[in-house]
Amino acid sequence: MEPSPKDGESAAAAEPSRGAGSSSGVVVQVREKKGPLRAAIPYMPFPVAVICLFLNTFVPGLGTLVSAFTVLCGARTDLPDRHMCCVFWLNIAAALIQILTAIVMVGWIMSIFWGMDMVILARSSRSHLC
Repeated sequence: MEPSPKDGESAAAAEPSRGAGSSSGVVVQVREKKGPLRAAIPYMPFPVAVICLFLNTFVPGLGTLVSAFTVLCGARTDLPDRHMCCVFWLNIAAALIQILTAIVMVGWIMSIFWGMDMVILARSSRSHLC
């Protein structure tokens, strides 16, 4: 139970100031926790990522399969501690999941979102380079 304000103090005065006027601030950073399949998506050049999105939209898993080979060509991922071949096989597994579950529409939707993630990662890596 919180103490009530005494002798004319308002509840707003009892709370610490949270406005923009305070000189001491706390910086909070939010980071997305990624699973191994999601973290294995490579940072590709933007045109390649758009092509993979296009392929994933019309042939589920094909763009993800192409992106697996970009790992072998040196594309970096969010799994720096894993060997290149392990990340390659994780991407192959994601492509197979998308292909096999495309029959029930789950793989097709997953494939489109995977392609969108590729484009988002390509745009974020491009903005860090400039």
